[in-house]
Amino acid sequence: MQQLDHHSTRLITIFKRKGGAAGRKIRTIMADLDKNDAVETRRACVLKALMVYLNEDPENLIREYMDVEDNQEAMDQTVLGIFAIKMEGAESSDGLADVGIIIEGVEVLHDLDNTANAVAILFGLMYSLDLSYPTNLKYTFEVLQKLVMELDGNKLSTKAQVLKNKLFEGTF
Repeated sequence: MQQLDHHSTRLITIFKRKGGAAGRKIRTIMADLDKNDAVETRRACVLKALMVYLNEDPENLIREYMDVEDNQEAMDQTVLGIFAIKMEGAESSDGLADVGIIIEGVEVLHDLDNTANAVAILFGLMYSLDLSYPTNLKYTFEVLQKLVMELDGNKLSTKAQVLKNKLFEGTF
């Protein structure tokens, strides 16, 4: 979390420069910061915006539900992801009743407080269990591993290298 917080100001600046459809999606995601500037909200917004910036859909990783029982079938079909159950009437991510991790349709963890914490724990599980990154989220997990966590950052994909260049631009 410390590394994410360290990079978040620069990432937000990079995200604000993004144009087109991705830029509009990022601005919609970042609008949550205007409603609630809590650290947890900031982290969740940065992670979701990062996924959009890398042309990946945040819904592929983080699914928000209003009621568990109505969405149990969708949760059972999830191969790997995070569920966030919103309290009725909640508008931002601070109104979460439960956050957890699903692997192969099985809820492996719950009561994780917030989505950023769940992403960190899921990343740790995937890294320690040597699970392959899902193809529809490979760039997000690569950036988390190699740029944010600084693990095995020698060889980067083109997308990750471009983001790294922008992230460290002018810091030397």
